[in-house]
Amino acid sequence: MLLPARTEVARYLQRYRAWERLMLAAPDNLVVRGNFENTGYTLCVLMGERCAREAADAAERFLRTGSAAAPHERTTRTGSAVAPHERTTRTGSAVAPHERRTRSGSPARTASA
Repeated sequence: MLLPARTEVARYLQRYRAWERLMLAAPDNLVVRGNFENTGYTLCVLMGERCAREAADAAERFLRTGSAAAPHERTTRTGSAVAPHERTTRTGSAVAPHERRTRSGSPARTASA
């Protein structure tokens, strides 16, 4: 699995925190807000998260632990990793997007061309 470069993660986390401080000091400044949102988006892409706050937390964990595990993997209640493109069932087991089922439990039918 491809991991982001630690230097890039550290650089964008530092930028995100700096723009965050400026945004909190001047929330009406559209230039500051735009730069804050752009930096947050880049951090989301680097860390594989949908929310800038979660991306910043994931970046901090990634830099702190130096773990070889992908920073965007989440764990289920049982502790096993679930990739972000997978969804979980009510029991917590992972279901890949191509294995979706209908309400009756049968495999979903797809239209073929």
